[in-house]
Amino acid sequence: MPPTRRWRAAMARRSDWLFVWRMPAQIRRGVQDDAVAVRSRGDRALQAVYAIEAEIRGSSAEQRLAARRTRTAPLMEALKARLTSMLGQLFSQSPLAGAINYTLNHWDGLTLFLGDGRVEVDTNTVERSMRPIAMGRRNSLFSGSEGGAESWAILASLVNTAKLHELDPQAYLADVLERIVSGQTKSHQLHELLAWNWKAAQARIAQAAA
Repeated sequence: MPPTRRWRAAMARRSDWLFVWRMPAQIRRGVQDDAVAVRSRGDRALQAVYAIEAEIRGSSAEQRLAARRTRTAPLMEALKARLTSMLGQLFSQSPLAGAINYTLNHWDGLTLFLGDGRVEVDTNTVERSMRPIAMGRRNSLFSGSEGGAESWAILASLVNTAKLHELDPQAYLADVLERIVSGQTKSHQLHELLAWNWKAAQARIAQAAA
């Protein structure tokens, strides 16, 4: 199923738990007791969340969503309630209060995964896939022009999307380009060439041939 406009807008607002939860550790100086308390409670909650994610990894989006709604959502609600309660006990200008406010202000993005089984808890998978690009980013400074840099970014996005869907990027892109150049896929059918749709179509072809 191709991403809808609402889904893309929601993804643009998503936040990352790993980034948020590093904040209390970075501001322990001067508020050590409170920061440790927040970090400890948060660690226990997130450990439970990641344990659930480990159990449902590889399941369908529908199955992951069902597990998250019944098992993970209550953990997140309890954590939010605890953070809100602690916020009322802190000096509003303290670094820890700022960290908690940041977390609560980004709560919709942090809990986006509770409403969509396709979304991961954090961006670790994407960040790992970007490392090879980051290693070569100095070379990208010499792309020749703004247009060249944009083309490089598009190609990098296509390659990494293929990898995320466990596709061979070379085989995928070769077939996609052949279909576009030959006219086999028309302009109004381009969504069929998105990695997830292409993979599903290849699976159907293989199943029919078996």
